[in-house]
Amino acid sequence: MTITKSNLASQIVKQETSAAGTLHFFNNMAVAEFNEGIHLDLNSGRKIVHDLLNYFGNTKPFGLISNRINSYSIELIETNEVKSIFPNLVAYGIVSHNEAGRMNAEIESHYCASSNISFDNIYEGMDIVFKRVLKHLPVSIK
Repeated sequence: MTITKSNLASQIVKQETSAAGTLHFFNNMAVAEFNEGIHLDLNSGRKIVHDLLNYFGNTKPFGLISNRINSYSIELIETNEVKSIFPNLVAYGIVSHNEAGRMNAEIESHYCASSNISFDNIYEGMDIVFKRVLKHLPVSIK
């Protein structure tokens, strides 16, 4: 299910589309839905990187969920470079809708600082990743 067809659609603050797919922005999170067959690397994801930096900057803690509604590949070798671009990416998750997606999530998890990144539905993914982001947000007592 795409995020726009979920009960979370009304909470989307902004959307950005590129040749690689669509980013759906929430206050402290983004959901990426990449296009079928894309090979995602820093070159093909240049606009996505720009959009994430433009929205979150490089200090505001945020979480990112890949909602794998389509099949695509990722250049895992660039993981460390992506981490250096987004030092404020504090939580990551992958929502898989089939067994192949779950296997890919398992492989990707070996390259992530976060553990337990694979989720079976968008609601579970959003809930857990958001709770992880909350741990990094500053608390203000007035």
